[in-house]
Amino acid sequence: MEINKISIIIISYNRPADALELLQNITTLKQTAELLQEVILINNNSSVSYQDVEAYISQHNIYPFKYVSSPENLGVSRGRNLGISLATAPILFFLDDDALLDDAGALQQIHTAFSAPYKERAPGILSFRVLYHENRQWQINAFPHKHFKAYSHLQAFGTYYYVGCAHAIKKEVFEKAGMLPVDFFYGMEEYDLSYRTIEAGFSIQYNSGVTVLHKESPHGRQPKPEKLKGMWINKSKVAWRYLPKKYFYSTAGMWGLLFLLKTGFNIRLFISGLKALSAIPGAEPRKPLSEKAMQYIRSTNPRLWY
Repeated sequence: MEINKISIIIISYNRPADALELLQNITTLKQTAELLQEVILINNNSSVSYQDVEAYISQHNIYPFKYVSSPENLGVSRGRNLGISLATAPILFFLDDDALLDDAGALQQIHTAFSAPYKERAPGILSFRVLYHENRQWQINAFPHKHFKAYSHLQAFGTYYYVGCAHAIKKEVFEKAGMLPVDFFYGMEEYDLSYRTIEAGFSIQYNSGVTVLHKESPHGRQPKPEKLKGMWINKSKVAWRYLPKKYFYSTAGMWGLLFLLKTGFNIRLFISGLKALSAIPGAEPRKPLSEKAMQYIRSTNPRLWY
């Protein structure tokens, strides 16, 4: 295993055309022979045909494409965990299947960022610039800091969480901090791993040297009520597990209000959400971050209340 190699991991569900375009996009990258170990595309039990994707991979065997078909929909966390278990490079580059790389030099940028010397915490995770594919404007909800106006002009900065659309993680992080949370089917798994990564002694860095074009609509993609409820519960679980207890109560309350507003006051799901939240303190063991980890988080100007 060479220290400079990168594995790209893509989880795809019912988007074969997007997945195919992303594979084609990857073939345009520079230094693939030197830096690209493999491209692992996991079909997450899609209900539509990936025949064109499979044909493209078989016809382009000069590239290290690996196609894996999952017998079940593993969700985001378990799907990526499968990719992690299959990857053989020390750097793992995760891309959403509806994203494209805008930089032909993306692999070199990732390699350089992880190789650069750091005075204190070495980066364990890199988060990148995400623009809407449709109009090339910032996707603000894919920016890895809540204070967008204060940080968006910076080329690089340390932060306290990463964004799932496009990010790179040292495989060493998973060896020291553990895998993505398997009880999170959709949403907030980034926060859970981020806190464990910081606790393990790494930093999380934003790097604008890699730009990703995301095909999500600029008008937003409203999660279905069930998914929004899951995000509410998962974010509250993360706060309970790792942060001072006051942040669990503030997160549960403010996300509950957000859930009501975004679902048009879906009282049935709100009540079931409250029941799930009330069970968290008795069912979830707390793993509070060390003071050293909290000092790092506070140094990044975080928003922890919700």
